[in-house]
This record gives sequence, structure tokens and C-alpha cells, in this order.
Amino acid sequence: MPVVASSDRALSSLARGLIGSEILKISGEVRALCDQGRDICNLTVGDFSPKEFRIPARLEQLIRQMFVAGETNYPPSDGTKEARQAVVKFFRDGLGLDYGIESTLIAGGARPIVFAAYAAVVDPGDKVVYPIPSWNNNHYTYLTGAVPVEVVVGPETNFLPTADQLRPHIRDARLICINTPLNPTGTVMAKSEVEAIARLVVDENHRREAGGERPVMILWDQVYWMLTFGDSRHYAPPQLVPEARDYTIFVDGISKAFAATGLRVGWTVAPPHVTARMRDILGHLGAWAPRPEQLAVAKFLGESDAVAAFHETFIRELQVRLNLLYDGIDAMRRDGLPVRAIAPQGAIYLSAQFDLFGDKIRTNEDIRKLLLEEAGFAVVPFQAFGLKQESGWFRLSAGAVSPDDIVRGLTRVRRTIEAAAR
Repeated sequence: MPVVASSDRALSSLARGLIGSEILKISGEVRALCDQGRDICNLTVGDFSPKEFRIPARLEQLIRQMFVAGETNYPPSDGTKEARQAVVKFFRDGLGLDYGIESTLIAGGARPIVFAAYAAVVDPGDKVVYPIPSWNNNHYTYLTGAVPVEVVVGPETNFLPTADQLRPHIRDARLICINTPLNPTGTVMAKSEVEAIARLVVDENHRREAGGERPVMILWDQVYWMLTFGDSRHYAPPQLVPEARDYTIFVDGISKAFAATGLRVGWTVAPPHVTARMRDILGHLGAWAPRPEQLAVAKFLGESDAVAAFHETFIRELQVRLNLLYDGIDAMRRDGLPVRAIAPQGAIYLSAQFDLFGDKIRTNEDIRKLLLEEAGFAVVPFQAFGLKQESGWFRLSAGAVSPDDIVRGLTRVRRTIEAAAR
């Protein structure tokens, strides 16, 4: 039998087995270097610096108004009627999807929505299928006692799963988890692939219905859907295969689309029998969004001109930073250095590969430390998103840095890689 340390004897087996966030651990290391006065280009946390990206001024004004009006008591457990109605209208106007208010649920950010979706439809021992790399599915699978079915994806499929890759696992799956635009890679699933996956799920559920089996559901995390660049466009399963609405649980919110990570307003749109159970689960946790923010967001989402004006500047400035990162890394590639990146498609992330392996550099962690300690360039390896292969791929997050930070950081990276290659 394994030896349990005396300090751990009071803990549950779940608590002892839980793995903490690798990203937060790396971020703590970066903060320590910053406190020492080091010039660090910090591309680690998927967040925004208010110095670079403030929330919409109109939303800030509305939140203040709600506090002044005394809207500071408990909200309903499924969200205020105003916020839920605003989400219904937002989906209708932005995605062409027509849902009733009973399909919506407001929560304290997207994370509680993800957990509640897992808890509402997954039993211990059920199989959950998700791509690797992806954000936190391994942790939510652990928390719910599910069996993980990890589909390793790479640059050849834009780091996103295809219907062909999912097909061998569909018969036994209870939940399929997809995020697009994708954290950590910043890539966007093609329309044809969204349609193919939606059709795969619908066809499987037709088969299950005939045999009286429980359906397979799709957890469709689209928290970055308003942030796409160039020719990339976001699509959701019910837009392309209407029958998929019966099996799709949306994860959405304001955190990324409006640089509002600290306001904690997220939502789901899903079949009503699912949202009802998610509501009850979150009600016991108290994971609702603050009432003033809910009411302010409800008004803001209805002001399409204010939303469009904010996004015009916000998306342009994000793209400036992502393009600087991509262009700088691609220039190194053209000069023969062992690096490459995927052109920005969506979200706030860039995928970059630093193929610096050699006698002294054996792992992604070795590469991460080299870039941080020698170049002041802080990035997150794909191992933090479940990938086990030491492939040199990293996530670069552009929400908390200035263009000047990026230019200085890339200059140091080039010097560091050139020195390492000698």
C-alpha cells in the first residue's frame, strides 16, 4: 500500500490526487523575476492587463449605475431574467440561433459552467472524449470520476480534432469536449469540420435512441468566438446541423470577448432539462455571477453599437500583438533558426514551436527555462494542456503585453537561440 504522509491523512483521495494548475505555477515564477526587476515579456496567463486592455467604458459605466441603484442582493440561481433574455437575443442576433429563456443559465464565469455541464451529464466511469492539447478537460474529467479518452492532435489538423479522429470513440462516449477558437493554440475549426462532427453526433444519437441508450453530448466551448482574425470564422454545431441543438451544451461569457475576466459573468445555452440540473448544481455551490454585473451585462449586450465599437479597437489591438509575435518568429524561421508559428486565427493565443532540442536541452521544460532565464520570454508549454510529447510547442498569450514588450522580447529570443545554436 502507498505510504500517506501524516500531513495528508486528513485529506480526501480526490484532494490528494488533484493536480494544480501548471500555468499558475509558471506565472508565480514569472512574477518573482519581475519583482527582481527583470524585463520580462510575459506571455503566460490567458488574461488581460488593464494597462493594455480595459473593459468597455460603457460596461464600466453600467456596472457603476447598478451599484448606485442598490442592485447588490442575491441574483436568482439561474441568473437574472434580464441577463438570460439578453443572452437569448445575443445568440439570435450573433449566431442565428433561436432558444427560449429556459435554455439559458448565468454563472460566475465560464469555469462553473464547464464543471456544471460535466456534473450534470457525466457519471463516474463514463467516457469523456477531448483533444490534447486542450484546456483543463483532464482536470474536470478527474473531478467527476470520468474516464478520459484523449485524442492527440497536431499542426496537421490545426491542433483541432476531426470527425474522423473522433469516430472510433463515438460509440462509447458520453461527452465530447471541443473548444474553438482553441485555448491554447489560437486556431479555429473549419466550417466543414464543425458540420461533420455535428452530423457524427446526431447520427450516433439516432442509433442510441433506437436502442434506448443515453445520448452523447457535445460541450461546445466558444468563449473566444467573437475573437477571430482574417478569413477565420466561428461556427457552432446547431448552426450547420439543426438537430445538434438537442445535444449541444454551449460554454460562453464575457471574460475573453470583452477583456472582462474579473467580472465573472458566464453562461450556457443548452437543452432545458440540462440547464435545470446545472442550475441546481451551481445553486449548491453558490457559483452565480454578481447581480450588478449581470444587470449591466444584460444592458450592454443589447447595445449593439457599443459592442461593435469596442470590438473594432479591441480586436485590432489584439491582432497587432499576435501579428508581431508571428512575424518575429517567422522571420527567425526564414533566417534558418529552428522555430515556427501558426498564423493568428482567433482567441488571444499564438502557437509557436521552438525546436531547440540537443545534448543539454531534452524537454519542453528545458526550453521554457532557457527562454525565460536567458531571454526574459515567458511562455507555457503544451504539457500544461495535457500533451505528453516533448515537441517544442508553446502557447503565447498576447493579452497582457504591449507591442514594445513583444519587440524587446523577440530581440532577446533571437540572440538566445542564435547563441544556443552555436
